[in-house]
Amino acid sequence: MLFDSQVGRWADGLPGCAAAGKGGPLSEQDAIDIWIARWLRVRRRDILVRYGCDPRRLYEIWEQHRFVGSRDKALACFRARYPGLTDRVDFGPHRRVPRRPPPDLQPSLFEESRLPRPRRELRR
Repeated sequence: MLFDSQVGRWADGLPGCAAAGKGGPLSEQDAIDIWIARWLRVRRRDILVRYGCDPRRLYEIWEQHRFVGSRDKALACFRARYPGLTDRVDFGPHRRVPRRPPPDLQPSLFEESRLPRPRRELRR
């Protein structure tokens, strides 16, 4: 677990980091560091401050639309740097949580096509 002082230093950026705080394009090394920060449970806001990028760039990395294969490299790097944490970290892939439920989950209750026709008895 990181302490506040460690996160503060991490958010300031490292000298070897290509896009630290500049808002420039992210490199593959940055993507690896972003994966490691995710596994260390660094807040998303701190990652954004460090790299000066749009949140969508993080999700492009986590969903592997950009820098395909960076997750595997980050996993090897994480195991080398933090061997004592590998059994306590969830390395599962990023799962998108939809904002709205899919429309087929609950069909409309009041559409005429879905309602059974009422039986009318003929009265004479």
